Amino acid sequence: MAKGDIRTYNEDGVWKSKVDGSSRAAHTGGTKAEQSATGQRMAQERGVEHIITKLDGTVGEKNSYGNDPHPPKG
Repeated sequence: MAKGDIRTYNEDGVWKSKVDGSSRAAHTGGTKAEQSATGQRMAQERGVEHIITKLDGTVGEKNSYGNDPHPPKG
């Protein structure tokens, strides 16, 4: 994953969104859906990938909002 992508994850029962490479979360609290929406907005503003993890820490979903090296053909 590239530095600067947005990750939404659960840590100690709290959902958080942070920029990869950062030491602290940019936003915390709320439900998974609320943090996912926050992370999505952050990723769209930055034109990066948004990674949403499951409770067990595995990747549940990935969405790209720019800089796709191989966009799909129409």
